[in-house]
Amino acid sequence: MSWAKQEFETIELGDARLNQRAVLLAERLGQKPGASIPGACENWAETAAAYRFLRNEQVGWEEVLSAHAQASQARIREHPVVLCIQDTTELDYNGQAMSGLGPLSFEAQRGLYLHPTYVVSPEREPLGVTNAWTWAREFKQGDAPRGGVLESVRWVESYERIAEQARALPETRHVCIGDRESDMLSLLVKARDLGYPADYLVRCQHNRVLPEGDKLWERVMAGTPLGSVRFELPAGRGRKARPVEQALRAERIELADRQGGTLEVTCLIATEINAPAGSKPVCWRLLTNRAVPTLAAAVELLDWYRARWEIELFFLVLKEGCRVERLQLADTDRLQTALALYMVIAWRINRLMRLGRTLPDLPADLVFEADEWRAAFILNKKPAPKTVPPLNTVLRLIAQRGGFLARRHDGEPGAKTIWLGLQEIAVFVEGARYARQFGQA
Repeated sequence: MSWAKQEFETIELGDARLNQRAVLLAERLGQKPGASIPGACENWAETAAAYRFLRNEQVGWEEVLSAHAQASQARIREHPVVLCIQDTTELDYNGQAMSGLGPLSFEAQRGLYLHPTYVVSPEREPLGVTNAWTWAREFKQGDAPRGGVLESVRWVESYERIAEQARALPETRHVCIGDRESDMLSLLVKARDLGYPADYLVRCQHNRVLPEGDKLWERVMAGTPLGSVRFELPAGRGRKARPVEQALRAERIELADRQGGTLEVTCLIATEINAPAGSKPVCWRLLTNRAVPTLAAAVELLDWYRARWEIELFFLVLKEGCRVERLQLADTDRLQTALALYMVIAWRINRLMRLGRTLPDLPADLVFEADEWRAAFILNKKPAPKTVPPLNTVLRLIAQRGGFLARRHDGEPGAKTIWLGLQEIAVFVEGARYARQFGQA
């Protein structure tokens, strides 16, 4: 059974043919994630069927994501803790004749906003996209405030969906993680009012005034450190990878809830010790509903927050690997359905990368069909083994087709070389199957 058949096993679009088309389209787009829809389909008939599928009124992105979310829940159920990372990204379709778009950061830009919840394990194994929102901003009318729903509600709505899932899976602890945009009192109050079915861990951007009159950050920094932690800060945004040591401080405090009462939270502040000359010290201020009485508890929360980078990698694969900003469709309804499929594909690429690192000896046939893993050997001019090889071996071979050099000091392949390699594998497998069909191989 292909990965798409497994992932969309529960899809229900009201017609068995539509269900089958969803699976086939996911397979085609997943084989060539960087190609256009016509480029990913095998022929014009398939391409026409793909466009009919996307414009079918019975097909919506909720139905596509619902099937994936159900498969994700099965994976989530196997973990005692999962990290539910939410964030917002811009999708730029400037210059395209697509109805339903709105302004982006600049009023002249056109596009959509996407806000998914991306679930990973504490070991950073991608488990799935459990909910997502898209919207187009309304255009400004003169100097009046922009109309439409406040975008900040997406963070609270996403927490509510996470809370619903946490209640449905009581054996798995859910942790909602967000960056500075998620530091809003309404989210913290909503978690309290719901009884904390899911924990939250958000980056703090507001140095709030406490009921006693002093400031939050100064109060915490006046306390004695719980200890320190060391880790490797990955490269990113013009920054080279480097080791970091941080002192950890935490304090349980009360905030006014603007409803006549107070809200109890913990503020955890991690400040870098002896940052290298010329480097900006790494300082993270986090808010959580959980008590942090020990260094071990603080380190655990910090490790979980550092996993927030996984959603940035997800966005990278979605935009650069799947090239969703190059989709040319007539309206945003069709675009949203295509985005749902591509989000599942981006999740799969990241999952392959992580599984190859964390479970290198996993049998390759659990995630690849036999033709696919054999193609990885053949394209690299290596004899295909008679028994199923380990996943890491196959992934490294696939990544070599995408530019991974596989030298001793190169480490493990990243998502980019994997998605590029997958396209070569797909082309080879397609040709081999065509030849076999006509008795030529």
